Amino acid sequence: MKIILVTGTPGTGKTFLAKELSLLLHYRYIDGIKIAKQVSEGYDKIRRTLIVDRRKFSSSILALIRAQKASKNSPNGLVIDSHMSHFLPARYADLCVVTKCSLNALKRRLEARRYPAAKVRENLDAEIFDTCLVEAEELGHKVVVADTSRKAGKSLAQQIKNQLRNQS
Repeated sequence: MKIILVTGTPGTGKTFLAKELSLLLHYRYIDGIKIAKQVSEGYDKIRRTLIVDRRKFSSSILALIRAQKASKNSPNGLVIDSHMSHFLPARYADLCVVTKCSLNALKRRLEARRYPAAKVRENLDAEIFDTCLVEAEELGHKVVVADTSRKAGKSLAQQIKNQLRNQS
């Protein structure tokens, strides 16, 4: 079973791309937000976000992968969508897709979600410093960067499918 992680700064198009990938590849889509809510240790009112221990998050993802592999209806693969998905140990993932987009597009998307100004700034900073990309590379993942500035999800998904095929 192939495991594809889709990570990136909130607002960069992870969910859009992850869903396109899961449809194209006929893999099961896993919503990391649901998992984060299950392992949440509280809510940060100032930052308006869940407090999630990345080890607990990764452990939950691993348990889910094991359950999927043991299932009678085991899928060909999983696409795991979360800005924390890259914390899964690299040995469990076949590919880590890091979504990126222009700062102008990101700012528009976050403001459309009505994020507070401080949270918009925090996420713009994360994108400027390539936080998810650097962490994924440091953790040893096979990384592909997908620029979602123009939301070309189907063509990006096709490119990633071709890269997966070339790896095999």
